[in-house]
Amino acid sequence: MDKHYMEFDDSDENKLSYTPIFNDYVDLLERHLERQLTERIPGFNMTAFTHLLMQHKEEVPADIFDMLLSFTDFMAFKEMFLDYRAEKEGKGLDLSHGLVVTSLSCTGYKHIGSTGTS
Repeated sequence: MDKHYMEFDDSDENKLSYTPIFNDYVDLLERHLERQLTERIPGFNMTAFTHLLMQHKEEVPADIFDMLLSFTDFMAFKEMFLDYRAEKEGKGLDLSHGLVVTSLSCTGYKHIGSTGTS
């Protein structure tokens, strides 16, 4: 991401330069997924897996199917890069103002020292 995040801007028009970056990203994810599944499942075949997945998509939990499809969703990809750029430029979402730290110590609680006496 460090290599390409400056290429992305938050305009409605998508640059042609995004295409090879996106294609490389999809290829990288597909190779990683296939490598991991091949290591875990003897005889795994990605083409057969993809075919079966599409045939039985109603049987696959929606969140898993959506996650797998999001890997090839260009707009989700672009948004990921825009979020990363905002974070790198210090414009990321800062939730620290909404955090409250509260002590969990109770008054009247007896602390037992390392000697086992109170």
